[in-house]
Amino acid sequence: MAQTTSDQPAVDEAGAGADPDDPPRDLPARAAARLTARLAGRVRRTRRVVWLSLLVAAATVLMQWVIMTPPLYFDPYYVWLAARDWPDVPLTQWPFDEVPHQVTRIGLVLPARLVQEVIGDGQAAFFVVAALGGCAFFVGTYLVVRSLFGDVAGVASAAVLLVHPFFTMTNPFGREITWSTGLVLPDMPGAGLFTIGMAGLVVASRRTGRAQTRMLVAAGVFMASAFLVREFLAFLFLPIPVYLALLRIPWRRNVTVGAPMLAILAVNLVHNQIVWGSPLAGLISAAEHGGQSRDVVTRGLAARSFLRAMHDWNALGLVFTAALALTIVGWAVTRDRRLALVLVWFFTLAVPLTLFSGVLDPNDISLRAWLQRYWFAVLPALLGGGFGSLILMFRMLPSGLVSRLRLGTLVVPVLAVALGGTYVVAAVRAVPDLPRDNAWSELRGYLAGHRDITLICADRRLAQTLTFYTRDVWGDPVWRGEIRDFPHYMPQVPRNATEGPMLYTRWRGMESPIAGGWRPDPAHGWRLMWRSSDGVLQLWNPPPQPPQD
Repeated sequence: MAQTTSDQPAVDEAGAGADPDDPPRDLPARAAARLTARLAGRVRRTRRVVWLSLLVAAATVLMQWVIMTPPLYFDPYYVWLAARDWPDVPLTQWPFDEVPHQVTRIGLVLPARLVQEVIGDGQAAFFVVAALGGCAFFVGTYLVVRSLFGDVAGVASAAVLLVHPFFTMTNPFGREITWSTGLVLPDMPGAGLFTIGMAGLVVASRRTGRAQTRMLVAAGVFMASAFLVREFLAFLFLPIPVYLALLRIPWRRNVTVGAPMLAILAVNLVHNQIVWGSPLAGLISAAEHGGQSRDVVTRGLAARSFLRAMHDWNALGLVFTAALALTIVGWAVTRDRRLALVLVWFFTLAVPLTLFSGVLDPNDISLRAWLQRYWFAVLPALLGGGFGSLILMFRMLPSGLVSRLRLGTLVVPVLAVALGGTYVVAAVRAVPDLPRDNAWSELRGYLAGHRDITLICADRRLAQTLTFYTRDVWGDPVWRGEIRDFPHYMPQVPRNATEGPMLYTRWRGMESPIAGGWRPDPAHGWRLMWRSSDGVLQLWNPPPQPPQD
């Protein structure tokens, strides 16, 4: 076979006298080298936004693993049951009649069901579903702030949220502020999906033609999906024409955004008709949710809902009110359209949240806006506005002054590192010793070795979490006894709850104690059978039962 001179060295390296029809001996090495070069080229061509998004997602999963809040009771538990039983989710039967507004959120229930089908309905699946919601929220924060003000601001915003106590102090068996990271609830995934949609609008403003159309359609899909997870996010749909105007996207493009939203709404209506017999089942359940609050509510308190949510629970909530103040000042100084977009985003949700939290009627509360998780959908906007205001106002400084004082090369980087380090230290110190789910994992091991126990009694909160730990992480049973539960708000522990070992914890934080403060008392015959190494959980043997007549 004829060869060029460039081919000749390869033949020589193969060895003199080799059969020309035989493949070279180092062919596997060459193939590996070509594959490595191809992969390296693909890595170089992959846009930085993809790698940083993956980094934020990995940090989200790592943080959730570090916190490892156990699967909790009530709303997350009922959503999990609805996903397991779907489409057989009767809204008029217990337990679904307790929270029909939660179990009709198909944007949360159906993905949970899909994960259950793939890896079972145990703790591992719960972790995965919660992690997906967390990734949507934190990655969405990075994407929308990046699209407005660049990668540094985007990564910084995601980092601020990741370590903030609002997203780390989530464990009622330690100390909680709110339920967020690691739980199957609508607030983080709903906010994340909407935020990704907003990022799509911003990116679309820099595109033309079909590229812009694709981004606008994607934005509509994500925004509509957010509604399937959290209904009141529909308030944020009202100013979509304003968003487009601020981004200088042609008015006719409202149709491009709205078409996929209407299509998803139509699918939702059809689903609700088939499953629950009413296309408006979700909206009706959400509208009927509310009424008289157990908390003290006045119009004055309701009007300060945002400030209360940010300041009443942890001092680092000041970060978000400071970001709002910075955004207002930044817009007043720069008149930048991006800051105007952030303010429209915030106030469009803040006004209805505040009104329906008791300003309109203190005796009929639809939205408990004094809780932080109701504001998750605007936190990315606030951080973006805060960082963006600093960036824009810095750029307004005279270039000579910046160079002379070395503001860009020395002062600002040092100040950013100092403030960032101070914030991280404060955020970590605000988190007490994290109990994770250590006590519950130890209980799982104990029950696996004590199958002679056939009954465990517990208040309903403990009982619902316990159902995950009588099975392994994939959902296979390790203990098959009966769990007998009772409402914790009963004035006294019911008699039938003392017929077997009692699972007990000293409730702290926002949770009410059992039966007004009851606890097993050795002086009355209760005997400690087992306790976790951290003392969070205890299993007590009841006193001997009197003979029955």
